[in-house]
Amino acid sequence: MANLELAPSVMRFYGETVDEDKRLRSSADGRMELVRTQELLRRFLPEAPARVLDVGGATGIHAEWLVKDGYEVTLVDPVPRHVETASAICSAHVGDARDLGESDNSFDVVQLLGPLYHLPDADDRRKALAEAHRVVKPGGLVAAAAINRYASLFEHVSYAHLHTERMRESVSKILATGEYDGVRGFTLAHFHRAEELVAELVESGLTDVQVFGIEGPAWSLVKAAEQQPGEGPTDELIASALEAARMAEPYPELLAASSHLLAVGKAPADSNP
Repeated sequence: MANLELAPSVMRFYGETVDEDKRLRSSADGRMELVRTQELLRRFLPEAPARVLDVGGATGIHAEWLVKDGYEVTLVDPVPRHVETASAICSAHVGDARDLGESDNSFDVVQLLGPLYHLPDADDRRKALAEAHRVVKPGGLVAAAAINRYASLFEHVSYAHLHTERMRESVSKILATGEYDGVRGFTLAHFHRAEELVAELVESGLTDVQVFGIEGPAWSLVKAAEQQPGEGPTDELIASALEAARMAEPYPELLAASSHLLAVGKAPADSNP
């Protein structure tokens, strides 16, 4: 394959700047993301024990609950410090979603709960999904998360600075192109529309593809409350926002209001990629 190194800004962001584990455990919208990702995946996971490949699994925050649920988890991540932490939870090694060093048809589940964010080139996303299809068993589950194309619009309203010229221009570019250059705040990223994410999984040969809004349409209200002085959003507000996410599931027009998307599909039972 061609050069598979991740963009330097992505490696710096996760290797030196952000603590992804802390974000999911402590921020209000991060906690919503973790809870909803768990409940959506548990809806589709095969019974434990089953083999799960956690691609781009960071420090193992999802591997942790999967192991507790009885699954045999192998984690792959490009960031060495992530792998070092995750090694205390499960088998973990440095690797790349586009070139997995795993055997064909060797896992019951392959999850990509981050890699698609940081592969702005569509060909790289195709490689990552093709690799997931290759290593999952026939009939197995592939789950892929994405950042919603429209998430930055809702997020920067919650920070109360969307009206500034700099932020308005930055967010407008994301809305128009789905790409963020990683100049400040976040890092190089691709933001998906729901139908785009589904199409990518279908193109990779997966079937029965479904897409869900992870945090649902009320997550930005929770995030806005967290920005205000005081103790932050109440448990009741978070619980209500989570219920809104569940209630929104039958209505695809509400997918655009979620922060993250989760698509699930199956490898055909009678064929290989």
